Amino acid sequence: MSYLLETNALYKYYERKKTPALNGLTLSIPQGRIIGLLGPNGSGKTTLIKLINGLLTPTSGSLTINGMPPGIESKAVISYLPERTCLQSSMRVQELVAFFADFYQDFSVEKAYRMLDSLEIHPLDRLKTLSKGAREKVQLILVMSRDARLYILDEPIAGVDPAARDYILKTIISNYQENATILLSTHLISDIENILDDVILIKDGSILLYAPAEQVREQKGMSLDAYFKEVFAC
Repeated sequence: MSYLLETNALYKYYERKKTPALNGLTLSIPQGRIIGLLGPNGSGKTTLIKLINGLLTPTSGSLTINGMPPGIESKAVISYLPERTCLQSSMRVQELVAFFADFYQDFSVEKAYRMLDSLEIHPLDRLKTLSKGAREKVQLILVMSRDARLYILDEPIAGVDPAARDYILKTIISNYQENATILLSTHLISDIENILDDVILIKDGSILLYAPAEQVREQKGMSLDAYFKEVFAC
């Protein structure tokens, strides 16, 4: 089987810290899956996401995306939603759409405007005039309007109301290609566990569990949220 994302003995050390942020992490992720990347703060989730996106360099080990190391070519197949927005608040929504369309060859302007219309977000609105939930939706729409191979969504439903969470999850599952994979990191496990195919539990930079979500529920006799709380005592 060929894998979309592979890591082998991946280590990442930060200066002035004795323990690694990633501790020999080995992982193989296929295409066509929605995967929850779950773990407490400091577990290594953000470090792994930044390494995949080429924002950090590993201390040792290997990492490939679609057979390529992180770089210009790999970034062309990744659509990344960071935890904190990187969009300029003074820009109008239509300017953001045009910017993404210019920057990414796989960006669909038609899809973006269709989703914006369904939310009644006007293209001439400036981002700073929108509510927090609407800003989160605009950023997600821009990310999901790409025809990417790997979508990486870091806390896509944090800080928004339940109604906005429902829309965001609906947008995620209805706007990606079947052969693409979504890697979704969140603390709100109860809200997203029903859309997950697989779950990865990470702690202290190591993989504790990587298995189909339904298998975990059947074997443990509890929801993913309950199992997470049991494993991490939270």
